[in-house]
Amino acid sequence: MLSRKDMILGIIKTKKIYTQSELVGELNNAGYDVTQATISRDINELDIIKVKDTDGRRYYAEREKTAIPEHFIRVLKGGYQSSEAAGNLLVIKTVAGMAMAVAAAIDAFSFPETVGCIAGDDTIFVAVRDITSCSHLKKRIEQLL
Repeated sequence: MLSRKDMILGIIKTKKIYTQSELVGELNNAGYDVTQATISRDINELDIIKVKDTDGRRYYAEREKTAIPEHFIRVLKGGYQSSEAAGNLLVIKTVAGMAMAVAAAIDAFSFPETVGCIAGDDTIFVAVRDITSCSHLKKRIEQLL
């Protein structure tokens, strides 16, 4: 039996699933005992997004994976020290003199959560679309380290 997350990815690749309730139903029919809360967490962890179909209805889809150039990851790893969410801002502390380079790397990653970055000498303010996306972005950046 596939893991629940693998099954979710399989379902959304083969069917247009418009709601979490539909996804719960599909999983229950396949023998997985899940709740909407579990599915909500899985969707977040799998970085599943909603896209529009030709009728304008939004359905779940796997986010396209784009290759991140290795030199940007090296810059991030070399300069990053810590980060803290402050509302819809992610405040990133870097090694002295590295904020501009780390901000450029973050911009190059094209995270959908980001609106833009402002960098000083050792601090970056990353404007994020909303508070929920801020914690998600923090996790995504830390996964690259």
